[in-house]
Amino acid sequence: MTERTLPLAGITVVSLEQAVAAPFATRQLADLGARVIKIERDSGDFARGYDTKVNGMASYFVWLNRSKESVVLDLKSDHGLAVLRALTSTADVLVQNLAPGAVERLGLGPDEALALNPRLIHTSISGYGRGGPYEQKKAYDLLVQCEAGMLSVTGTPEAPAKVGVSIADICAGSYAYSGILAALIQRSVSGRGDVLEISMLEALGEWMAQPYFYAEYGGEPPRRSGAEHASIAPYGPFATADGTVFFGIQNEREWTVFCTDVLQHPDVSTNPRFAGNALRVENRPELHRRINEVLESLPASEVLRRLDAAGIANAKLRDMKDFSQHPQLEERNRWRMVDSPAGPLRSLIPPVTSREYGFQLGPVPGIGQHTERVLAQLGMTEPRVQLDG
Repeated sequence: MTERTLPLAGITVVSLEQAVAAPFATRQLADLGARVIKIERDSGDFARGYDTKVNGMASYFVWLNRSKESVVLDLKSDHGLAVLRALTSTADVLVQNLAPGAVERLGLGPDEALALNPRLIHTSISGYGRGGPYEQKKAYDLLVQCEAGMLSVTGTPEAPAKVGVSIADICAGSYAYSGILAALIQRSVSGRGDVLEISMLEALGEWMAQPYFYAEYGGEPPRRSGAEHASIAPYGPFATADGTVFFGIQNEREWTVFCTDVLQHPDVSTNPRFAGNALRVENRPELHRRINEVLESLPASEVLRRLDAAGIANAKLRDMKDFSQHPQLEERNRWRMVDSPAGPLRSLIPPVTSREYGFQLGPVPGIGQHTERVLAQLGMTEPRVQLDG
């Protein structure tokens, strides 16, 4: 933890969470100093079992649950419910992404929870939101990507492809996080809690706004273009003699410089078939043929050198090993060690840096590691039994 102020120190979050969306929201709150009490069944958040790649622990769980306290409760029991109500009665935030209707069956729906604690910020993350024909429909990340139209614009012309990370969960968790921060600010003025609802479909729908506008008012949907940009050319991957490089041209000045300094064929820039981005997109096969004639004979290092010298945006196609060794992250000191039941784990620090406030990187908890301590603070004891999700 840094020496600077933790802006959410003193804020307590109780989370009935599982998988990705809610844990991502609460982990970001924990990074800023909030006390996050994670309620688990005796077998734990099922994300603990997604894989065993991190010294026997799941990569998903390690990513999403540092700095939290794990408390195992049986919410089918009166005692477990009493503990949950006691925690909620003094918490600042309640976060839940249980199955639709589950939190109401626990007696902690929005109205009941705020009657118990009027300053509570009650936050629910669901697949499709309350009401409507999809309210009870199961929602997994890939399925929400489908429903939001993401797979219609992601992939190749021959086949759609899912985004390689849990993007629907991540964006829903991000909106829950920012919504909670806004509600905490509002509460400091009004003195009242709030009820927040975030659906994965609506969160991802916000991120799909540009292709929506393009299709709704342009008369046709964006085409799936693989790793190429659907509406800018050249923009995407190009083969070199020993690898692949990515670059993108944003305007006509860059196009001219690219042809002159990178391709070293100024005549390409004056080809009428490439006069303006719209024509370059329309004639992309011929455009790529002319570019490949030059780049395929050059090593990637030389292509990248020319692109950098010409001021053309470019990137190296990195795998996870390359990313782990990225020189920019190393130079900016973005890695820290985080404790866990499996030992210290190298982790990225939060992406926002501040001159005034800091962050914490507490341990990843074992299942029920903090149950005894939290119950003792409440003056209660309980055997470890199962949470009904």
